[in-house]
Amino acid sequence: MTGPHILVRGAGVAGMVTAVALAEHGAKVTVHDTGGRVGAGASWFAGGMLAPWCEAESAPDEVTQDSLTSLDWWKTHVPDVMQAGSLVVAPPRDTPELTRFGRRTSHFETIGVERIRTLEPDLEDRFDKALFFAEEGHVDPRKALQALADRLVQNGGTLLSQHPADEALFDWTVDCTGVAARNFQSDLRGMRGEMVLLRCPEITLHRPIRMLHPRIPVYIVPRDNSVFMVGATMVESDDTRAITVRAITDLLNAAYTLHPAFAEAELLEANAGLRPAYPDNVPRVRREGNRISLNGMYRHGFLLSPARAKEVCDIIFGTDRA
Repeated sequence: MTGPHILVRGAGVAGMVTAVALAEHGAKVTVHDTGGRVGAGASWFAGGMLAPWCEAESAPDEVTQDSLTSLDWWKTHVPDVMQAGSLVVAPPRDTPELTRFGRRTSHFETIGVERIRTLEPDLEDRFDKALFFAEEGHVDPRKALQALADRLVQNGGTLLSQHPADEALFDWTVDCTGVAARNFQSDLRGMRGEMVLLRCPEITLHRPIRMLHPRIPVYIVPRDNSVFMVGATMVESDDTRAITVRAITDLLNAAYTLHPAFAEAELLEANAGLRPAYPDNVPRVRREGNRISLNGMYRHGFLLSPARAKEVCDIIFGTDRA
């Protein structure tokens, strides 16, 4: 007996993780995205951080608990997952922000100048104090999404560039279309985020660096070939325009504050996108007949997709398989 034939709408991180999980359970999976490719939406601009303890600073306990196995899931499904931890720093004038951040989080070590130098030699003497979350990791979202697409095909799945002619041919439809689903989910909103990609061979970082600031905390995530992702603003707005001058200025100033070498960095990309979010910023799985919605990933797409994909599998297969 063959498994159910399932249509997954949306090829962002939620859609691709869910599609792979379903295929691994024996389903015949077809993925379609109106953008015509994997990662055509907000997932393409993500930081890819797998940081449950850092995210606990502003996320409810449900998000933390549901994301604890995320790093292990990614390590078993895509190559090049980095597990070097996360480092949280603050400019001297904003050092009290470290104390506030630490009160809201756990599973970290407070470190000083010598340990900072050991972990990140290029940040030597830049910061007197930091919080080190050793159990965290990150992926390059663009490489990870393509790796999931390859894994789906290896498991017999299909990626369609055009919408299937008749959804009635599928046993289930799983909608992972993000902000596009606002047409039928009135409580879904867009959360604007903006980011830049820089190439800076003059500096080496080994893990994501979160730099705290009362107005615009940012993160700098290292990628291959001396490329760094700097993000991301969080704006309560459905504005779909390109990135603003203010956002670019804030992000570049933050990178320069982390290290002056970024002044000579090459600006490769500056982009903006809309993250989907529910009022409490917690992703949800909803079912209506043979149609399932997985949405509202907010800023937790890579962190929470494995847990929410498991929920989808449990609904369809009635099983607790991981």
